[in-house]
Amino acid sequence: MLILIIGSAPDATEAQSLQGKLVQNIVAINNAWNIRSDWDFCIFPDDFPDNRRPTGNEAQNLIRSEQYVPLQNEYGGFVYAGGTMAFTAGYWALGHFKPKAIAYIGCDMIYDGKDTHFYGRGTADPLRKDPTLKNLKAKSARLEAMAASQNCAIFNLSKKTKSNLVFRRSSLEKIVEEGHPRNINTNLLDRVLQQEKKLNYFIEDGKYWKHLDGLDQEKIDYLDETWSRVIECD
Repeated sequence: MLILIIGSAPDATEAQSLQGKLVQNIVAINNAWNIRSDWDFCIFPDDFPDNRRPTGNEAQNLIRSEQYVPLQNEYGGFVYAGGTMAFTAGYWALGHFKPKAIAYIGCDMIYDGKDTHFYGRGTADPLRKDPTLKNLKAKSARLEAMAASQNCAIFNLSKKTKSNLVFRRSSLEKIVEEGHPRNINTNLLDRVLQQEKKLNYFIEDGKYWKHLDGLDQEKIDYLDETWSRVIECD
């Protein structure tokens, strides 16, 4: 099973030309449901305005916090995963579908230029002052490592030169033909997961922003640095 996740970067509109027949489910984040009409799931946070949410049809589903928080908790929770919807959508897809591969488009989280989003200039969620989002590359490495541990490969379809995702670049066609997870350092993986458990920054309801005073940035930085080394690059 191959899952396509569409974000809101300016190049997210390239998803319009992707062959939908190659993927089993399309997950749109926030406003990305506007990009193509055949999306299957739209995932968004509780503060996403009602007037920007899709109505969908009988075959389309809206994914709210009551659905994605429990699944994200199965992978350690929001503090360790990174509190932005690009990663939340990945963990939700990983837990819900148990897919063989996930492909991202429009989620590089690089905010250069006049237009930060496909609809113009928006508020870039990952740029807010947040201890869980200080190292986006490390958070993406964590997601890929967790996926690889359940035999799922993650790729980036973006053609942009810069990205805050460490996933390999590829195309849907190549993923279908030869997509496979990268190797992970299992000893390092076990060690960093134990460090997370010992640190115990687990917030069951997902509202970690209400507990920021209890988070030690240096300890989170140490975890991020470790996660950056778990993936064994080809």
